[in-house]
Amino acid sequence: MENPEQIIAQVQELLAVYGLKVLAALAILLFGRIVARWGRRLVEKMLERSGVDKIVIGFVGSIVYIGLMVFVVVAALGQLGIQTTSFIAILGAAGLAIGLALQGSLANFAAGFLLIIFRPFKVGDFVEAAGVSGSVESIKIFTTTLTTPDNKTVIVPNSAIYDGNITNYSAKETRRVDLVVGVSYDADLAQVKQILNDIAASDQRVFTDPAPVIAVSELADNSVNLVMRMWGKTADYWGIHFDATEAVKLRLDDAGIGIPYPQRDVHLYEHKVA
Repeated sequence: MENPEQIIAQVQELLAVYGLKVLAALAILLFGRIVARWGRRLVEKMLERSGVDKIVIGFVGSIVYIGLMVFVVVAALGQLGIQTTSFIAILGAAGLAIGLALQGSLANFAAGFLLIIFRPFKVGDFVEAAGVSGSVESIKIFTTTLTTPDNKTVIVPNSAIYDGNITNYSAKETRRVDLVVGVSYDADLAQVKQILNDIAASDQRVFTDPAPVIAVSELADNSVNLVMRMWGKTADYWGIHFDATEAVKLRLDDAGIGIPYPQRDVHLYEHKVA
């Protein structure tokens, strides 16, 4: 059994050999943490000055901090004499395995990052994407939440949105309302066009510039189809659409102008059996 003097001597030897290395490793960790925080704040300030979304700022700042801290930890381990080559290889292999396991999530993450950076839509816009139409409630790193017109909440993966077509109905302040009105072939087209012009002119939400367009668009099988195109504010689109549709029916009825609908004549023949 070793005596106390031998134990003390061994401890002193270990401190002499590794004490400075441990202190140096601790100093690297402390100083490196300060540098990592400083680097994160610097990147966040640069992004804020560029007007980048807060979600992106926080995410990029965290990535920068984690990346710098990985280098700091590796440097501290190297100072202690630990072989970091194998450690880095293990981290790389673990990263590859995690990447393969979370392939779908990483795709959603990348798509979410691009949606926040390029901003094809913003919170509050009414969009159609990934087969869903609704108002954008929130844009997160992995998913986007939409609220449908009938007040249902739909959570859509970001990759599904970014990989398809995105229609943003709120991107422009103005929008054109298109109506197709079919009248019978014996109707007076000049009278019909005058009625449609009056309907457009009587709605204060309809712009005069550009002026409404009333024109014959098709000679269909059962009707003469006229197109009614009116410009208004995007927020007034459905109000103009619904009110104009109702007004067309009432005004044409008052004028005695028929609106055809598909119909079929059936002829019955009587056959005498001998």
